[in-house]
Amino acid sequence: MLPFLKKNIDWLTEHAVDPDKRRYAIKEEGPRHYIDIDHYGKYPFSELPRDWKEAVQKYTEDSLMKYGIVPWHVTVMLHRLTFAFKSKDYSAILKNCAEIGHYISDAHVPLHANSNHNGQFTGQKGIHGFWEGRIPELLAKNFDFLLGRAAYIEDPPGYIWERVLESAKASDSVLLFEKKLTAQYREDLKFTFEERNGQVIRQHSRAFTETYDHALNGMVERRMRLAIFSVASFWYTAWVNAGQPDLRSAVHQEMNEKEKLEWEELNRQWRMGKIQGDHGGCQ
Repeated sequence: MLPFLKKNIDWLTEHAVDPDKRRYAIKEEGPRHYIDIDHYGKYPFSELPRDWKEAVQKYTEDSLMKYGIVPWHVTVMLHRLTFAFKSKDYSAILKNCAEIGHYISDAHVPLHANSNHNGQFTGQKGIHGFWEGRIPELLAKNFDFLLGRAAYIEDPPGYIWERVLESAKASDSVLLFEKKLTAQYREDLKFTFEERNGQVIRQHSRAFTETYDHALNGMVERRMRLAIFSVASFWYTAWVNAGQPDLRSAVHQEMNEKEKLEWEELNRQWRMGKIQGDHGGCQ
């Protein structure tokens, strides 16, 4: 797999955000990025069936879609990626590698597993973007992202549910520590102003960010490291389940004309600000 994926690393990087671009244009896309699992009771939310058909029978599909379906959708994406590997459809392999990576990574973000996804119920609006955006922006250059080999996942549905439950459990700390720290900081020390793309915007200060990260004991780095391992392991699992096809001679296939036009239009709308929105502050 390595030569094929390494050769297309720029393509994978660019298209890893495709699901976010789609989510504000396609109604069904949004719920694939999160699960408001606290809607289903208390940790470990044993009343919520992990099997999709059982969950639909108990809660209806409309209800499940309303509160998010990320762990189930990751399993769907795994099947799609496995089929792409079996078919040696190189464009489909790249597309599904990029997109399953997005959904898996979302499942590792604590506030993607909490209905208070942006602190909107507790006066902490913006905390989601702070956790998954500002902290990595300021601190990730010192994070350790070398994790070694991927691993074959024997039980993919069980694996992704474990990650979701970890996120749900961590979300309380994400909210609590920010609330406590805010009470200790003056407004002018919590925030700073920076120039971005010709505009001056308000951002969390480095001092506040570093103190918060320390209070969380490096949670952001740990979740990012685990997300990297999980994405690689799902890719590897799909490849193994597909019979370990030889990809060394594969070359990236160009998109057809229809796909190019759709992609260009999506990017045009994105640049013009016509595609936007917020569930959890994913940007």
